[in-house]
Amino acid sequence: METVKQPIPTPPPKKHTFRKVVIVTTLIAIAGLWIFYLVCGMTYSEGTRSGILTKVSKKGFVFKTFEGELNIGGINQGDGTIMPNTVFKFSVYDKKTYDKLDALQGKKIVVSYQQVIKNFFWQGESDYFVHDARAME
Repeated sequence: METVKQPIPTPPPKKHTFRKVVIVTTLIAIAGLWIFYLVCGMTYSEGTRSGILTKVSKKGFVFKTFEGELNIGGINQGDGTIMPNTVFKFSVYDKKTYDKLDALQGKKIVVSYQQVIKNFFWQGESDYFVHDARAME
């Protein structure tokens, strides 16, 4: 009597769905963070503003940021009415510029700034970042 050997069934190939989900999710997260970083780093506008420096401070509980306020002043309308004071709130990138602003406190100054589309919470409270300041003559 001849015995017929039954082939040993091979198990079905393992599905690596979990690994695929993790890889795709990681790639999407990296792409999203990269796009967010690009948007937060893009300069929307840049220019100068002048006024009296009324406040420069270091703020924050965990992330210490340098913040300031520049009183641009009211505008005379010509018919005797004056528009109220305008305050320009800004953040400062580096300690060197902060020290320069601290020395100019209370004086009429001109600041050079960049406005970003959106800032990270550890960069500062404002979308305006001052990178240079000088006293007005």
